[in-house]
Amino acid sequence: MRMRTQRQVVDYSLQKRALLREVYSGRVGVYEVCDASPYLKNAARFHGEPTDVRCPVCRRENLTHVHYIYGDELKQSAGQARKLAELPVLAMTLREFQVYVVEVCRGCGWNHLVQQFLLGRDGLAAAEPGSTRRAAGQVAAGGAAERDSSAREARRRRGAEG
Repeated sequence: MRMRTQRQVVDYSLQKRALLREVYSGRVGVYEVCDASPYLKNAARFHGEPTDVRCPVCRRENLTHVHYIYGDELKQSAGQARKLAELPVLAMTLREFQVYVVEVCRGCGWNHLVQQFLLGRDGLAAAEPGSTRRAAGQVAAGGAAERDSSAREARRRRGAEG
């Protein structure tokens, strides 16, 4: 779903395909990629958006997308998972915030960062013809989803080096 103020979209589908290729070939163990934290699984359960896509690892359950938000204006709300329906309202309320979309299998624990993008009112001004407004720098990322993916990547690299 593309929102009116969505910009600076980064898609991670190539990374996902490469990682799954490693899993299917046996070079990366299933236990290494099915490592969703309890916080991420709870976020998927209570705030996630169900998809029609089957888990690429267990193939038993459909994936759930979780949307994490980060931004200076969010204060204590930064790092929280939000329902997709809440994002357009926030985008018209706040100047700018970063959204990270993580796919999660609630059954086996597969999780992967799918996409990240900016939302907020600043996108409306940047989209106006003749506007020279620059988008602000990206907000530093954090949260359970990034930690899970980063930890998995570090383990994979250590295994390749050893």
